[in-house]
Amino acid sequence: MGTAERRGAPGESVAERSQARRHEQAPDRDISGTGRAGGRGGDEPRQDYRPLWIEEPARRHPLPDPVRTAAVRAVLVIAVTLIQAMVAFLCTLAGSWLAFPMVISGVVSTVVATWAVVDVWVTRQVWNQRYGVVSEPSSTARALRRERRARRRQERVSAREQDRIRRTGGAGRLSHS
Repeated sequence: MGTAERRGAPGESVAERSQARRHEQAPDRDISGTGRAGGRGGDEPRQDYRPLWIEEPARRHPLPDPVRTAAVRAVLVIAVTLIQAMVAFLCTLAGSWLAFPMVISGVVSTVVATWAVVDVWVTRQVWNQRYGVVSEPSSTARALRRERRARRRQERVSAREQDRIRRTGGAGRLSHS
């Protein structure tokens, strides 16, 4: 199902669309189709073909490329750090001379791994700021602005009312008797 077809059916859920596609594409394997088992020649295409899986649309958008790159780099650095920590631990248990250099490199690797995780966070924030998020005022800012507008409107209405009273020459009288 292409993008245009998905847009054309906004009320359907993903499960409904995949069920509809299953029924459109092929009958069940248990039900024998017309012309099965030698009823047709080998050169005709099979009508009862059913794919092994049906591709579902992604629920979430994939990560942008720079963020994905930073995340992969962070995962690799963290994996190396964990391996170094395990080697340092085992070298310490064995009493090897390699234990001290491994502990030092593990500390340095931990700092680098922390930097890699912060790099993912910063890259994601920068990408969202540049390309991703449409700037919208928050609900509190919107509510405050609405209150301010209502207050100004009320002030304008009362000022107009005062001007009208002055123009008619009312001078504070409530009725003309």
